[in-house]
Amino acid sequence: MTSGPIPFEQFMERALYGPEGFYTRPDGGSAGRRGDFLTSPEVGPLFGAVLARALDREWKRLGRPDPFTVIDAGAGPGTLARSVVAAAPQCAAVMRYVAVEVSDAQRARHPDGVESRSEMPDGPFEGVIVANELLDNLPFRLAVFDDGWREAFVDVDRTGTVVERLSAPFDPVPLVLPSAASHGARAPLVDQAARWVDDARSRLERGSVLVVDYGVSRTRELAARPWRQWLRTFRGNERGEHYLHAPGSQDITVDIPFDQLPEPDSVRSQGQYLQLLGISDLVEEGRQFWDEHAARPGLDAVRMRSRISESEALLDPVGLGGFIVAEWRI
Repeated sequence: MTSGPIPFEQFMERALYGPEGFYTRPDGGSAGRRGDFLTSPEVGPLFGAVLARALDREWKRLGRPDPFTVIDAGAGPGTLARSVVAAAPQCAAVMRYVAVEVSDAQRARHPDGVESRSEMPDGPFEGVIVANELLDNLPFRLAVFDDGWREAFVDVDRTGTVVERLSAPFDPVPLVLPSAASHGARAPLVDQAARWVDDARSRLERGSVLVVDYGVSRTRELAARPWRQWLRTFRGNERGEHYLHAPGSQDITVDIPFDQLPEPDSVRSQGQYLQLLGISDLVEEGRQFWDEHAARPGLDAVRMRSRISESEALLDPVGLGGFIVAEWRI
């Protein structure tokens, strides 16, 4: 860190995406059972198979454009891309699948048949932009209530310890913050996430932006909760240390207050969204395939049977099924 206090937002940017950041260093963070956190695509291929249905639905709504561009923003090692391609959606013949990932190490793991990039491609194009658990990793301003709402800054004291300092009270106070809160209450101000949604929408000639993430409807919900419940760190699939500890060594993530984003055209829980797209049909298909091949099961039969346990995880209302799915249509 440089001398002098810097906003928490800038600290998080350096800790995650700087030269020695958690996501940018060669041995940086990744999703998966052997990684630092588990996302819906990492549970198994069922999530991607359901998303393939969503892509077909949007492709048909747009009049079957050729090409049909799918942007996987924050693609990680390409797990979702593999699952979508393997599901063989109806739009596959005209689909341009672009996996966007800032990490060189993770881009190297992207599958063949997709376009791998470090930045979002320029528009305009017709298609879908998907952000699965991306916005929670975008740096944000941190507000702290201490005789009024103040902005958190990060500094290094004389002993070399990373410490937090507070600004003068906000003037004016951001409208999303409650007028009063308990001493020490905190709340995120996710300006970058809001700008990301606006930028994604601007790249579309026609299509939709699909955001899947953990979060809440209103900022005040987070301000009323203990901050450790929504401002978390992870490493090795376990909760990490305090967010100021050893910058670059752990993931930093936040529950998204969706009232700070542009108003979406639809909002559902992940469980509701997957049910709407027919996840139950895919699970039943897997169950029947297993029953037909259980006497001498091959790898395909085992994969189809796994849809049962995958669906349980994806639909769990207190887990992944409780995530929020927001969609903006152009």
